[in-house]
Amino acid sequence: MDAETLFTVCNVGVLPFWALLALAPGWLWTRRLVHAMWIPLALAATYGIAFLMGPGLPEEAGFGSLPAVMAFFSVPEAALAGWIHYLVFDLFVGAWEVRDARRRGLPHAAVIPCLILTLLLGPLGLAAYLLLRLALARTASLVETPATAT
Repeated sequence: MDAETLFTVCNVGVLPFWALLALAPGWLWTRRLVHAMWIPLALAATYGIAFLMGPGLPEEAGFGSLPAVMAFFSVPEAALAGWIHYLVFDLFVGAWEVRDARRRGLPHAAVIPCLILTLLLGPLGLAAYLLLRLALARTASLVETPATAT
């Protein structure tokens, strides 16, 4: 599979999971698929495959400066890996937003715009959710209540 095909598969492949978060947040299969570790693990494996597919990185590629990062993304397979990085972390954040909103009793309808922003603009969606949570739940803390053993 080439980088372009893998990009399309990953890009389109995450959309059903976003739809589950938005449309069926409490459904058993949403919990089994989106709130479990399998999707992040599958994307992480694909991330690794994207790196292995490439011809190697340019010598000037790295993370120490903007030009070095730009050199890193000059290789299509590295850019693909970078995009998968965004996909997995944005989905992880979106799933957390849904779980956190449920724990705090926030109306799911109010979370959906935050999910859309998280899908499209990552950190701005997280910021929107945190502001929503601040407004509705009156909390700025990111501390989660530990789960009780049953």
